[in-house]
Amino acid sequence: MSAETDTTVPFTEADERRSLRREVAKLASGYGREYFVRQARNGEKTTDLWLDMGKHGYLGVALPEEYGGGGGGIGDLAAVCEELAAQGCPLLMMVVSPAICGTVISRFGTEEQKARWLPSIADGTLTMAFAITEPDAGSNSHDITTTARRDGDGWVLRGRKIYISGVDEAGAVLVVARTEDARTGRLKPALFVVPTDAEGLEYQPIDMEIVSPERQFTLFVDDVRLPADALVGDENAGIAQLFAGLNPERIMAAAFATGIGRFALDKATEYVKGREVFGAPIGAHQGVAHPLAQSKIEIELARLMTQKAAALYDAGDDTGAGEAANMAKYAAGEAACAAADRAVQVHGGNGITTEYGMAGLLVAARATRIAPVSREMILNFVGSHSLGLPKSY
Repeated sequence: MSAETDTTVPFTEADERRSLRREVAKLASGYGREYFVRQARNGEKTTDLWLDMGKHGYLGVALPEEYGGGGGGIGDLAAVCEELAAQGCPLLMMVVSPAICGTVISRFGTEEQKARWLPSIADGTLTMAFAITEPDAGSNSHDITTTARRDGDGWVLRGRKIYISGVDEAGAVLVVARTEDARTGRLKPALFVVPTDAEGLEYQPIDMEIVSPERQFTLFVDDVRLPADALVGDENAGIAQLFAGLNPERIMAAAFATGIGRFALDKATEYVKGREVFGAPIGAHQGVAHPLAQSKIEIELARLMTQKAAALYDAGDDTGAGEAANMAKYAAGEAACAAADRAVQVHGGNGITTEYGMAGLLVAARATRIAPVSREMILNFVGSHSLGLPKSY
């Protein structure tokens, strides 16, 4: 096809992806921000929205078709996550259950494990939590102390995890523990599926300021006995297998953040068009318009990097996806925080009222600069891996 007749737009999403976005936005708008906040403040869950998403195939869009999924890529799942957040329903377990856990099991699980777990993850009847963070390890996965030792044909896990999302609504937890290398005696990470009703597994809620129906927990793993098939993947794969499974987490976190940013910006834009002071809408003033325009630019840049990271991951480029996913997560967190802050500011006093619901976005957006990996650790990564600078740790 000649250049004159080629109408392809390189940076436009495929029609299928755009259609997916529209349909998810339509479904989510039927619930909306009021529903999400009401459930959170009443101590209730968003189970009906979650199951509705599963029934329509949106939770499993990136899982293999033979296990009840849609056969798409992480870019499709990220689009679902973003559109939910953009309608005021940022579901954190989207990042965890179908993205991290579903992807890890899809890539590294046995056929039996896939058949057991993936269909229920896809239709939403099972939610799986993910446990990696520890009180004394933080972002340093090399210092994880939760251990798994062989016990006959099975395993025994012992340790403690912190800031584990959604354990109270999960049927199982994908736990990162460390096994001992028989040859070297050194510990290396391995992944285990632990049912939440397993004897010796307990959890306690952590009180948080964020308004969300999805809660955080400290997880106690006290000599939990597991069968041999609880191990996902190769116990000798080590850190490479773990981080190959964490790229989707970064991509989804970026989509989650940009969705929050879009929601904040949409509410701010709507408000400044209708709010009149000194005889004109306040949106006509550059002091109001320019910050919102800046947020529009920052959000679109973050979305583009997120799409790049997803495309690289779906193409099998784990290394390239790792760099892009970290950059996307950084950009999206910064954009979301700025958008939420500007949305509160242009609302004036109304920005900190319960009626307008803007102030609650500040904490939600701020969390995206911290979790699942802090902006400082991303800067460390880019400095050492992308720029080749000496490590500071």
